[in-house]
Amino acid sequence: MGDMSATTFNAVGISGSPGARSKSRTLLERALVALSDRGATTTLIDLAVLPADALLARRRATEVDRALGSVSQATIIVASTPVYRATYSGLLKVFFDLLPVDAPVGKTAIAIATGGSSAHQLVIDHGLRPLFASVGAVTTATGVYGTDSAFENGVPHASVIARIAEAADQAVALSERLYSAAAVPTSTLVES
Repeated sequence: MGDMSATTFNAVGISGSPGARSKSRTLLERALVALSDRGATTTLIDLAVLPADALLARRRATEVDRALGSVSQATIIVASTPVYRATYSGLLKVFFDLLPVDAPVGKTAIAIATGGSSAHQLVIDHGLRPLFASVGAVTTATGVYGTDSAFENGVPHASVIARIAEAADQAVALSERLYSAAAVPTSTLVES
């Protein structure tokens, strides 16, 4: 099958912020632009606007089904969240709880979080990476964490934008390797 192209991979961004405008959503939007610049088709899922009863699995809703389907069809998943109580948002948690068990298996993931200080930056390694691993996604080596001081007038500093670019590069490269490995028939991998 060869190299991936814009028609063979897509990225879905999941905003776990309860606010329509937030630092974590800003970083997510930047990540989706970076992935688009690298050839991905992108979709943004704003969990805050989805029906709460459906997110809590009390009823079905087309909007939530559509969002879950987008994750199932994605090659790259980007999740962003503000830090609450030293971990990711409950909004992100309930959405991940709804994902079919095999939906994210073999997909590449980028973890993004924001918090008031650097004291909570380990949420990337102790919260989001395990969350992605629990559903079978492979995270990039670079995660993105932004503090309040890493923004000026709502715009992330160059160092944070550089981490986003690095994570996007890693996600595309990792996705290409995973895609190539999946395209090779198992019988050709075993020597006689």
